[in-house]
Amino acid sequence: MFRVKNLCKSLNNKKILDNISFEQDHGTIGVFLGPSGVGKSTLLRCLNNLEPLDSGEIWLDHQRLDLKKLHDQHFMTMVFQNFALFNHLNALENIMVGLRYGLGKPSHEAEIVARNILKKYHLTEQTKSYPAQLSGGQKQRLAIARAVAIQPKIICLDEPTSALDVKLKNALREQIHSLKKDGYIILLTTHDLAFVQTLDAKVYEIEAGTLKEGST
Repeated sequence: MFRVKNLCKSLNNKKILDNISFEQDHGTIGVFLGPSGVGKSTLLRCLNNLEPLDSGEIWLDHQRLDLKKLHDQHFMTMVFQNFALFNHLNALENIMVGLRYGLGKPSHEAEIVARNILKKYHLTEQTKSYPAQLSGGQKQRLAIARAVAIQPKIICLDEPTSALDVKLKNALREQIHSLKKDGYIILLTTHDLAFVQTLDAKVYEIEAGTLKEGST
């Protein structure tokens, strides 16, 4: 169980997140729905310790998380809206870098894991391709593959449907449901209501920094 209690965040004396609380079980999808500027991305960034919290508690399986140590514990990872791939590294190296420098795996072991992940996400032919040589859908699959490679318990996806056509949205939906079946907690932000309606998810609506009652 992942629990967030009374999370607050302000910027320039403006309340961005106001006492946000929610719970998600393992193997479930949580969607934070709302237009741009309501605090969706800020919420994910705070959960991943990319921006500091003002106050609040975050718990995972009855253990309170110390966000300052979050990156060392690898409980959570984030797929950014622009994917944040390393442009100077090819697809294989993009996955290996987290395995080597995040998890401390030796190079040969990291390469084996990375190649298996690329195969799972149908990117074997793109192993030596650089991000600039990949399509938007391939970049997204690579970003998700990189996130999965470090075996977190929670995967956050920030506006994953932006700039995707209908075919790629359908593929993304299948990838998200596959992660759900594998037991991951999936948290994603979007303003795409039509896409949300295709997901087996708990939906939270964010309005002016507050979380409205969730529904399934």
